[in-house]
Amino acid sequence: MVANILDAIEDVVRPGVPTMRFEELARDMCAQYKVKPAFLGYCGYPFALCCSVNEEVVHGFPSTRLLQEGDIVSIDMGVVYEGFVGDAARTFAVGEVSDEAKRLMRVTEDALYAGIAEAHAGNDVYAIGAAVQRMVEAAGFNVVRRFVGHGVGAKMHEKPEVPNFKPAMRGLPLQNGMVIAIEPMVTVGTYEVDILEDNWTAVTRDRKPAAHYEHSIAITHDGPRILSISDRGRPERALMVDRSNNNG
Repeated sequence: MVANILDAIEDVVRPGVPTMRFEELARDMCAQYKVKPAFLGYCGYPFALCCSVNEEVVHGFPSTRLLQEGDIVSIDMGVVYEGFVGDAARTFAVGEVSDEAKRLMRVTEDALYAGIAEAHAGNDVYAIGAAVQRMVEAAGFNVVRRFVGHGVGAKMHEKPEVPNFKPAMRGLPLQNGMVIAIEPMVTVGTYEVDILEDNWTAVTRDRKPAAHYEHSIAITHDGPRILSISDRGRPERALMVDRSNNNG
């Protein structure tokens, strides 16, 4: 359901659209599905989704702001269904964007799948962040340290934390049956962030662009299973994960 909402939002992303349109669409679809938006009211957050434009990394508010040609917009969305949370995020191009923005988005999504490939039982959870960091830094970008992935299930944020970088210590070993949200947030410049006066919106300290991709992943005997796939089908990268699992 989360992935279907993100698909529907992607269909209406274009120059001149107010970002509040995405909030309205998300709430309408939650009503149709008869599910609760997971973010709405969470720790006081006032919206159903997070909408972060350009230098906004995460937790941005939807508003009357009109998207402009060349913007990139990250949408983070979650729902609660029968007591369990689904969580995913994507970054979308608004019209024609710069080559740098295209590369930022591509590298961030590639890094997400590099992290997913490490989500096997017995692996240290920090192997995920190490894979993400290697890919991102090899491309000349940086990964945000302040916000990390997490376990997800009956609550939005559960253990273990899933950093997008390699901490100095060892982490927990992954176990079959775990569900985790892997969500690299990648910046063109510094990985340091500031929080705006709304006490939610995180922006890059140097105000350079950032991208954000996220999947919810189940750790299974057959390898990582991507849960946040829409009814439109599995993207090629997800199919590659499946083929790798079947060959392994």
